[in-house]
Amino acid sequence: MISAKVLSVNISEKKGDVKIPIDKGEFIKGLGLKDDSHAGDWHRQVSLLSKESIDFMREKSNIDVNFGDFAENITTQGITLHRLPVGTVLKIGECILKVTQIGKECHHGCNIMKKVGSCIMPTQGIFATIEKSGLIQVNDEIEIISIPEESVFTYSIIIVSDKGSQGLRQDGCKERIVNVLGKEIVYKLVNYVIVPDEMDKIEEVIRKNMSEKVNLILTSGGTGFSKRDVTPEATKKVIERETPGISEYIRARSLEKTDRAILSRAISGIADESLIINLPGSPIAVQESLEFIADPLKHGLEILLKRDAECAR
Repeated sequence: MISAKVLSVNISEKKGDVKIPIDKGEFIKGLGLKDDSHAGDWHRQVSLLSKESIDFMREKSNIDVNFGDFAENITTQGITLHRLPVGTVLKIGECILKVTQIGKECHHGCNIMKKVGSCIMPTQGIFATIEKSGLIQVNDEIEIISIPEESVFTYSIIIVSDKGSQGLRQDGCKERIVNVLGKEIVYKLVNYVIVPDEMDKIEEVIRKNMSEKVNLILTSGGTGFSKRDVTPEATKKVIERETPGISEYIRARSLEKTDRAILSRAISGIADESLIINLPGSPIAVQESLEFIADPLKHGLEILLKRDAECAR
């Protein structure tokens, strides 16, 4: 469940100009923000940009920018807009919006570029149509009504722990995983189980998830040097193609925090239409590991499931 809201509503008389914040705006179905230069009968009636993206631009370019400077109609907080799939339906204030485009081509001669020197809208801004008219004002909540089913990835969490399976230790990893993937918006948890450090049990539950066509299977724990740490061995019995880059990258980034990362034996790989990734058993480490790979992970799943083309540059 996200907690997102509107920080600013912005308007301009001419395209290519920065927009000026207003207290509230009237958004009209099939048109956009009343009296705004971008309103019209087209697919980019309203533009949205998050404060998080603006802050990133401030830090990257060391420039002072304000809400509306990137010509966004709505400045938001608490939602990663550019991760929303096209077709996502949002409720903001009294209005219903439908996402139609992520990013855009940058026009280098516009007044925004002259003032700011760079623009983040081409990569992190989004556009939408107004599906239901109404008012939007500062502090209005933003709610995701629906995401296209074809954009959702199912995932399962398999906690590998002798003590956890016996009820002698409380699992702290599930909550961290759900929080990280929840921010990515497109992931849906379908299975959660705790199993002992036994190879046949681990293999059995991985295969069960594969048979249920779960897109992403995450194991947590059992990747160290202990004799009972057999998660990688159980995973090897299942996968058809290894994806070493995922595990290597997690180890490389983890080494920035602790040299004990070299002791991880975690692996990852593909079996049928499932991607299986071994994660650490520590709650903090499992969160960090997922955050490291969050950006490319979605694209990898899209390719695996034939929802996107190869990643040519």
